[in-house]
Amino acid sequence: MLHDIWLALRREQTLALRNPAWIGIGIMQPILYLVLFGPLMERIVANTPGFPPGSAWVILTPALILQLGLFSMFAGFGILADLRTGALERMRVTPVRRMALLLGKVFNAGSQLLVQALLILVIAVIFFDLRAPFGGIMLSLLIVVLLGIALASCSYALALKLKSEEAFIPLLNTILLPVLLLSGILIPITTGLAPGWLYTISRINPFTHIMDADRAAFRGDFALDALFTGCIVLVVMTALSVWWGARTFQKENA
Repeated sequence: MLHDIWLALRREQTLALRNPAWIGIGIMQPILYLVLFGPLMERIVANTPGFPPGSAWVILTPALILQLGLFSMFAGFGILADLRTGALERMRVTPVRRMALLLGKVFNAGSQLLVQALLILVIAVIFFDLRAPFGGIMLSLLIVVLLGIALASCSYALALKLKSEEAFIPLLNTILLPVLLLSGILIPITTGLAPGWLYTISRINPFTHIMDADRAAFRGDFALDALFTGCIVLVVMTALSVWWGARTFQKENA
C-alpha cells in the first residue's frame, strides 16, 4: 500500500513540478493581504478592543496560512481534468490500489500547501516583524496541512459526484464564501467585536474553531481550550473527509 501511495504521489508531484508557477500564484493573494491589509490591521488592533491577544501579524499571518488550506477545495479541478482527458481511466486499469491513487493526490496537495505556507512565514518574519514560538509555528503548519488534506479529499469526492466544471465552480463559491466570512480569517469574530447573533453562528462553523487553534498556536498558548477544541475538530474532520473521499473514489472508479 505504501509503495502504491508513493507511486501515485510521485506522479502528482512530477506533474506539479512541470508547472511550478502555480505555487507562486497560490500565495499571491496572501502576500497582497500582508502588504496591503497588514499595516491597516496594525492600527485596527492597536485602537480597537475585542481582538485576541498578540500583535497584528500574530493574528493575521496564521489566518492567511489557513486561507491557503481552505483553497484546497479547488483541488477537485485536477481530477475533473483527469476525467476529461482519460488519464483517470488509464490509472484505473493499473494494479495500483484505488485508495493509493486518492492518497497520492491529497498528499501532493498537502505538500504543495506546506511549501506555500513556509514561503508566507518567511516573508512575514523577514519583512513584517512576525514573532512566534517555533513550536507554535510547527503546530500551525501541521494544522494547515491536515486541513488541506481534509478539504482536498472533500473536493475530489464532490468533483467525482458532479463530473462537471460548470456545476463544480458555483458549488465551491457557495460553500467557500460563508466559510471565509464566518471563520474570522480577516477579522476575528469575538464577543468583543461581533454582535451576539453573528458570534453564535460562527461557533457552528467548524473552521472557526480551527482558526482559533491556529492563532493560539502562534501565540504559544498551548494550554488553551481553544487549541484543544480546534485540534479535535480538525482531526475528526480529516478522518471523515479522507473516508468519504476514499469511498467515493472507489465507488466511482469500480
